[in-house]
Amino acid sequence: MAEISIRKLSKDFGVGEDKVTALQEVSFDVSGHVFTSIVGPSGCGKSTLLNILSGIETPTSGSVNITQDGGQATVGYVFQSARLLPWRTVIDNLMFVQPEQDDAARERCMRFLDMVHLGSKGDKYPGELSGGMQQRVGIARAFSIEPDVLFMDEPFSHLDAITARSLRLELHELWKATGKTVLFVTHDVGEAVELSNRILVFAAGGKLEDDMNVELPFPRDAADEQVALTKAGVLRKFEELNLIAT
Repeated sequence: MAEISIRKLSKDFGVGEDKVTALQEVSFDVSGHVFTSIVGPSGCGKSTLLNILSGIETPTSGSVNITQDGGQATVGYVFQSARLLPWRTVIDNLMFVQPEQDDAARERCMRFLDMVHLGSKGDKYPGELSGGMQQRVGIARAFSIEPDVLFMDEPFSHLDAITARSLRLELHELWKATGKTVLFVTHDVGEAVELSNRILVFAAGGKLEDDMNVELPFPRDAADEQVALTKAGVLRKFEELNLIAT
């Protein structure tokens, strides 16, 4: 079972009068087959947190421990844009990140392309695909290395509402099928409610202000009354914390 343990994690950028605090003594734990969303206003440290957890950035203080059954966990990352190599085909983009370049790896890559409904596009180049398709490839690529933990940083923020809705459904099916531990950054409260078991609410200055469980059955439809009421509850929490710009 994957476990993420974060203790008093802080991150500052700059020094002196130029110092900006992105995260302020953040502590929480995540374990098992859970989908946890991180929400909050722009500049509250959401992306910085993922970058520290994935090793892209180092914290100023505090600790991070990510394990799988007591050993080091493997981590996958889905960015805001797909970040595909334009000179490689779709299948070659997936193969590029595989530890072993063998037939088993290729079969695994094709399996995940099939799961995002792009099995017939393996020989295409990124420029031949729509933005939504490219993001599907990015998601398949992250799952194809079979990580214990998957970090996702606003992966649908640049897509139109219909495409984003379709990808949320596909992502949920992948998560359900693979049993991964997911940390998902989003500025969209509705998206967080549709996807998550748990929502962490961050405020300006990188403070973790609330930790909310979402106990609704899957799949969830944005038009469902209980989903709408839960979204309203999260937004009320934003208002209580003065996180909504006026």
